[in-house]
Amino acid sequence: MCVKGLFLEQLFLGIDVGTTAAKAALFSADGRLWAVGQGEYSVQHVRPNWVEQRPEDWWQAVCSAIRQALAAVPDGAQRVAGVAVSAQAPTLIALDRSGQPLRPALIWMDRRAEEEVSRLNEALGADNIYRITGNRTDAFYVAAKLLWFKTHEPELLAQTHQFVQINGYINYRLTNTYSLDPVHAALLQLRDYATGEWWTEICDICGVEPSQFPEVRPGHEIHGEVTPYAAAATGLRPGTPVVVGTVDGAAAALEAGAIEPGSAAEMTGTSTVLLMPKAGSVTEAAFIAMPHAVPDVHLLLGAMVASGASLRWFRDQFGAVEKQAGAQLSIDPFDLLTQQAAQVEAGSDGVIFLPYMMGERAPLWHTQARGVFFGLSLATPKAALIRAILEGTAFALRHNVEVARNAGVELSELRSVGGGTRSALWNQIKADVLGVPVLLPKASVGAPFGDAILVGIGVGAYPEVGLSDALRDIIKLQTRYEPNPQNHERYQQIYPIFRSVYEHLRGDFDTMAAVFNSSSES
Repeated sequence: MCVKGLFLEQLFLGIDVGTTAAKAALFSADGRLWAVGQGEYSVQHVRPNWVEQRPEDWWQAVCSAIRQALAAVPDGAQRVAGVAVSAQAPTLIALDRSGQPLRPALIWMDRRAEEEVSRLNEALGADNIYRITGNRTDAFYVAAKLLWFKTHEPELLAQTHQFVQINGYINYRLTNTYSLDPVHAALLQLRDYATGEWWTEICDICGVEPSQFPEVRPGHEIHGEVTPYAAAATGLRPGTPVVVGTVDGAAAALEAGAIEPGSAAEMTGTSTVLLMPKAGSVTEAAFIAMPHAVPDVHLLLGAMVASGASLRWFRDQFGAVEKQAGAQLSIDPFDLLTQQAAQVEAGSDGVIFLPYMMGERAPLWHTQARGVFFGLSLATPKAALIRAILEGTAFALRHNVEVARNAGVELSELRSVGGGTRSALWNQIKADVLGVPVLLPKASVGAPFGDAILVGIGVGAYPEVGLSDALRDIIKLQTRYEPNPQNHERYQQIYPIFRSVYEHLRGDFDTMAAVFNSSSES
């Protein structure tokens, strides 16, 4: 790209809209990170298990993040060769004919559609739904949320022109064009997983038409250009190509180089997702099945709900001192928490934490499960509770790994990406609990790196065929955490207790939920 006679290296802009923040990052074709911007927004916990966000908040955060990233690079807007957006998923976003959201979005964390799950299973059969869609019926997916929408807000359903996912909404704001990629499409649970055809029977029950969803196109395909309006809002150059994009987990798998069977990665932020490439459309009921962001590869996901969110909850409720100290010393409050946790030995003084603060997805699929501190005494220090959170989330990750191995997925090392990788202690705990090395890419900024790779494919910088060879040159693994044998042995003894605590409490979780549900209804 030439500007005023000077050659400027092309940059790829990757944007990820997470659960609590949007991040924009600029990369060159060789994988170098040039700049990062971020914008935050809130999560509305309307009722227990009801979780919403405002689409306008995502857009404003994305605009802020892009402007921050562009400002850090000379002639930044002129050098952007393309944009890709990934996002948390799946989400119910209903737009009217003018593209305006009809209500706040029901995000992936929302569990209000439990009754609708039962209705879908009764109407179509749980085994049949799994066989056709590749995934077990659950309130996590859009189908159950749509049936809730039809049942409780039929007047808004009647006004709905298009349903989009979060990256599709941002793409619409950027290009004035609707989009949907195969990865997000699979998480709707409205299509035949093997063929990609719409399953009209489940669409009818949910009260929607396939025409209310955008055309499904590959994530690396250019679907539009930045409009003058979006350029004014973001600082991007009008006419900048925008590719379709993907789900955050698929983009994170790209960042880690997990694109072939036998490789695996985990992404930890608000939640944790174990990403396992598989050949063909192989499914496993304990996991989420979806296509990869690259053609002809599929992913099994061990998706947990509240790993980073559990640590954030502890910080917000009990970490006032850490937040004040962090502000005074310019230290991240999370770093102050983990510094305390590092003072406690493996095993957290006998405290075990169940990290099911908002129920759990894989492999339990138990909406009513809740967080538990087990083993407290009057001698338990605060630091032990913090370490127990880090260990409990690692035990939950190990549970997913065990189920995956039983399903035939080999895992000899784990590549880790996302905000959770900033904690060396957490990385080491994961290695010690799993008993395998944990590796971190050099430029570990999460899904935006994978988004940038999609841009590179879309503009012809990387090949579609032989992509894994091209990625070996740009994905550089920098840090390796080897398991500590002594700690691993300790965790080998504690892990069965972690599993036993949940199994003993499983029925009690359901009973307690019934008590509170009946109280709220009376």
